[in-house]
Amino acid sequence: MTEPTPIRTLLCLAVQPAFFDLPFNKIGPVWKGTQEFMSGVAKLDGVTVLGTLDDDQTQVGTSPSFPWTWYMMCDFPDRQSVIAACNLLRTIVVDEDDHRLWKYMRVEARMGRALTIPDL
Repeated sequence: MTEPTPIRTLLCLAVQPAFFDLPFNKIGPVWKGTQEFMSGVAKLDGVTVLGTLDDDQTQVGTSPSFPWTWYMMCDFPDRQSVIAACNLLRTIVVDEDDHRLWKYMRVEARMGRALTIPDL
């Protein structure tokens, strides 16, 4: 019996305009929610986080489309795990007004397979 092939997935995340509308002293809970998201993805059963990238030093402001604000590259065991990772934005509460992380971030998952570099 062969092991199932992991689904190589790039989680592309964008900061929404609502984040930029917050007063500076109110962004801390959103950052904590973002940390909870990252930790939650890493703790999903069978998920391996391969790397992260944040281009906030060279991109300032909202990301209506590509390029996104930040990324997580992961190997997921199956499509349901990818869906569970994306769903975290709907469930993580970030403030006393019961706003969820998806008010401030959005995610798109790009799923595929690992591309092997050939020996030449």
